Amino acid sequence: MVLEAPRRPLVLVDRHDPAPGPGQLLLEVSACGVCRTDLHILDGEVEVPRTPVVPGHQIVARVIKAGPGAAMRPGMRVGVPWLGWTCGTCRFCTTGRENLCVRARFTGRDIHGGYAERTVADARYCLRLPDDLDDLEAAPLLCGGLIGYRALRMAGDAERIGLFGFGAAAHLIAQVAVWQERRVFAFTRAGDEVGQEFARTLGAEWAGASGELPPEPLDAALVFAPVGSVVLDALRACDRGGTVVCAGIHMSDIPPIPYADLWEERGIRSVANLTRRDGEEFLALAPDVPVRSRVTTYPLEAANEALEDLRHGRFEGAAVLQIRQLAEA
Repeated sequence: MVLEAPRRPLVLVDRHDPAPGPGQLLLEVSACGVCRTDLHILDGEVEVPRTPVVPGHQIVARVIKAGPGAAMRPGMRVGVPWLGWTCGTCRFCTTGRENLCVRARFTGRDIHGGYAERTVADARYCLRLPDDLDDLEAAPLLCGGLIGYRALRMAGDAERIGLFGFGAAAHLIAQVAVWQERRVFAFTRAGDEVGQEFARTLGAEWAGASGELPPEPLDAALVFAPVGSVVLDALRACDRGGTVVCAGIHMSDIPPIPYADLWEERGIRSVANLTRRDGEEFLALAPDVPVRSRVTTYPLEAANEALEDLRHGRFEGAAVLQIRQLAEA
């Protein structure tokens, strides 16, 4: 499924298999998560350097062939996340902050992604997946899970955690926070009683609408909703010294912030991308929790339907493309 130009539906095309170059892997895709970042790319809110491009950056696949110097064998199962390549030499890469690399390339934006039966990826940025995670459950962990994990780490030792926008990332990281014995408060769209009940089944002790105040102030709030005004809701829900972490790659503009809402050492931070260390740590942790994905599946050719369902909040948890070729094999 190919993006030929922003603000147009994806197009189903047949292409020759890509060939792995030095350090690359040819992969047979079994599942690919559908992420809100894909929707931002489709809508032109996240710039794509060149088209056509194959979206998808939550790829679960098996190695078919390794290029020269790629240290993985055929048959290995790997996950391919958003971060697809970094330069290794800029001041961010050399100080453990490769997520901020000035020349980074991203899967499904700069590099053809996983909305396909086969794809190519740099072996250094592929993550080995735990054996006890099946393909469909593993896919959402590769972005929603990883970004949620990085956002939770930015919350420090906060005990009372608010999750604003209870979708793919929030439903995964809620499970981690509860396992860590933190207290979870979930915020959804107004009137979304189904989503609020879903949050309670995952261990949230309170669930309500964004804009409501929780029964007690929060130590930190993780904002997954791409709506700038929610940042103000999160600030107002935070206690003195509280931190608001904005976890999306794109968000509508944040309205003017009354200084009284920011005062008393409240702070706002953003999450940018991920590091390979984030991936290794989270995937090692996930089976211990255990983190379980709530998944709605679609065939590859229904990628546009999956994206529209994501846009309108028509499912709980995450959407995953189950690639037809392997589903029939």
